[in-house]
Amino acid sequence: MAEELRAKRRMSALILLAALALGACEKLAPPPVPRGNRVDSERLSQITKGVQTRGDVLALLGPPTARGTFDEENWFYISGHTQLMPGRYLELRDRVVVAISFDRRGVVQDIRQLRPEDGRDVGMVSRETPVPGTERNLMQALFGNIGRPSLGDGATGGMNNPARMNRQ
Repeated sequence: MAEELRAKRRMSALILLAALALGACEKLAPPPVPRGNRVDSERLSQITKGVQTRGDVLALLGPPTARGTFDEENWFYISGHTQLMPGRYLELRDRVVVAISFDRRGVVQDIRQLRPEDGRDVGMVSRETPVPGTERNLMQALFGNIGRPSLGDGATGGMNNPARMNRQ
């Protein structure tokens, strides 16, 4: 009974020690790193729909982080803070996305601040396009060159070919 109690106390102490060690890892993490072009709300309020142009927005906010893929009508200012957590992946925190839309003349038509709920999950496709001729099994990889002529023998006209050596 006393041995059982000691074992439970040791286990509790180990669990407590592990919890404290994991909690300390958070304190050892490097500080968050700002990323992107953060739009100041005061500067953003200076942009008026239907009045400012691309040049005005560029002068006020700077270059956008991203532009529309197939047009110049949409500019995106994306910012956030990343932090590398010990034992985990890089975490993105405090993300802000400001989308500014222009018409064909380059005049501001719409200003939106996008939230994480406005985003969509993109499903990754795990398929690969097959390439003909690259499927080799283990036996082909190990024994595939047996019986093939090498570059140095007479069958391929290499340097060991007596007929070629006499010509030189």
